[in-house]
Amino acid sequence: MYAVIDVETTGGSFVNERLTEIAVYIHDGTQIIDEFSTLLNPEQPIPYMITRITGINDEMVANAPRFCEVAKRIVEMTEGTTFVGHNASFDYNFIRHEFKRLGYNYRRPTLCTVKMSRKIIPGMQSYSLGKLCGELGIVVENRHRAAGDALATTRLLELLLQTDRPAIEKQSGLSIPEIIKEVPEETGVYYLHDEQGSIIYIGKSNNMFERLLQHFRNSDTHKAVEMRNRTASVSFEQTGSELLALLLESDEIKKHKPIFNRAQRRSIFSYGLFEFTDENGYRNLQVGHQLNGQQAITSFTSADHGRNYLYGVVDKFELCQKLCGLYDTSGACFHHSIKQCRGACIRQESPELYNRRVDAAIRLSGFMQPDFYIVDKGRSKEEAAIVKIAGGSYCGFGFIDTSSGIDTMVLNSCIKSYKDNRDTRQIIQTYLKKNPRTRIIKISDIPPENVF
Repeated sequence: MYAVIDVETTGGSFVNERLTEIAVYIHDGTQIIDEFSTLLNPEQPIPYMITRITGINDEMVANAPRFCEVAKRIVEMTEGTTFVGHNASFDYNFIRHEFKRLGYNYRRPTLCTVKMSRKIIPGMQSYSLGKLCGELGIVVENRHRAAGDALATTRLLELLLQTDRPAIEKQSGLSIPEIIKEVPEETGVYYLHDEQGSIIYIGKSNNMFERLLQHFRNSDTHKAVEMRNRTASVSFEQTGSELLALLLESDEIKKHKPIFNRAQRRSIFSYGLFEFTDENGYRNLQVGHQLNGQQAITSFTSADHGRNYLYGVVDKFELCQKLCGLYDTSGACFHHSIKQCRGACIRQESPELYNRRVDAAIRLSGFMQPDFYIVDKGRSKEEAAIVKIAGGSYCGFGFIDTSSGIDTMVLNSCIKSYKDNRDTRQIIQTYLKKNPRTRIIKISDIPPENVF
């Protein structure tokens, strides 16, 4: 059974926007057996640009039912069906979020006619609903209205069933596995356990439920099938923050070394990049063994990895091979002979000029500032996630109550210690580059008695 659904909304964000119209066609694989459509009062203004697209304005929905008034009917109509939509995640996420506002966890198996069309009828000029239907000879009445688009999607589903029914039935017949039904559609880290309770795989996702569903539906590789067959139970830890999920996943994989996380299990960072100033005032960079408690600019799993990284830094910043321990000579380094070194090795370049580029290289390898807190999304509206960087190293993370605002005086008390390594630094640096508006609190701005 299929529930072909289309919605119209006040905008593109299911978190902030609301539904203005919904249409549902129940299809038994042969024909439509039930249908329902209605305008909905979104309880917020409809933007003019949306009205231009859909034709739905504030006056039209003023006396329409609110979503809560039709929610029960939608649940009952779609019970035991596969949720079908053209770009199904858009409609499904909007409806799920409307139910979430009512405190109800609405879940249905989904089938996307965009994805299935690409698979079953490849080579079309476009897979947008209007253009695809036009090319296939499917009439779309009342485009950008829920009933018209849902009916066109139903006709498209019928065509796909006629073309390759087994592919559609295989996708729609994939029910939600019992062991993941309690996993939330939230950001966090999830664990797959075998019958003995041992962790065999650790993953991270902004939607743990959907990611686990993909695992259990993936039959494309031998590894995917074996992992699914060996999974007896699932556990998870919600983080709220994607950054925390990335950091926790990295730490947990190195700690537990799951059999199906082979590529990420390397955990011994025995080598580091270090800096010292020689008797001539030049700052030298060297890769060497990292002893316990020794602070490195960044860390590596092997000397070769460290040297390869340093070669790249030397090329990027025109540093001296000799002063970076990559060319053993009493005279000029090889790069100087090909004009890629400015002569620090034979004191042709002043320490002041050379050291500026070393400083830039160190900033690239570490953090732009040595001591700060990162403030990110928590697991609830009344909570923030906190990541601590001190002395240029990752210290750990924690959560803090924000119901009365963020009290900088107690930030350190919430931090749980985690190991610093090259992976964690790379994770944090990449995240901050991708999210430049992330809130940063400098430790220097906090009274000294509350820092450590």
